[in-house]
Amino acid sequence: MLSSRIVRAAPLRTAALAARRLPLIQTRTFLPESMVGRAKIDEKYPDSDYPSLTAAEDPEMNGGYINPPRVKRQFRDPHADWWDKQERRNLGEPVHEDNDILGMFSTYEYTWISPGKGLAQIGAFIVVFLGVVFTVKQVYPDRVSYPREFEGGLVRELGGEGAIRARMEGDEDP
Repeated sequence: MLSSRIVRAAPLRTAALAARRLPLIQTRTFLPESMVGRAKIDEKYPDSDYPSLTAAEDPEMNGGYINPPRVKRQFRDPHADWWDKQERRNLGEPVHEDNDILGMFSTYEYTWISPGKGLAQIGAFIVVFLGVVFTVKQVYPDRVSYPREFEGGLVRELGGEGAIRARMEGDEDP
């Protein structure tokens, strides 16, 4: 009985869902077009003050922004009288568009050693390490690969009858 009721109710459910469905193209806002339309945005924010430059006038395509020289802040004088001493920058100074790479909080550039000298130091470390490993291998005695056997299992020497005895002849192999 219950299954027949469910079967009869299925067409009603699909019809109700079809009536409530949203259109295929959804609107992203419910504000009227008079408030958020393109005409209203152009009225509020005109593009007349934005320069229209050709590719020859603006080769970097950044709207005519003049970048300061590409110098990492790490290399600026740390003892100079900066307005922002941590970032080594003065008030009103233009910021380079790659400031995230050139700022003080980017990765530090290690300049006190050349790449050739660094590779030589890494090679020297590897040679010394392998030399120590080889020397220890030659000098340090190897462990016996098969345990020794003792006559009588050294029962008396290890503490008597109740003690764990050493390996003796006839014991099974480990």
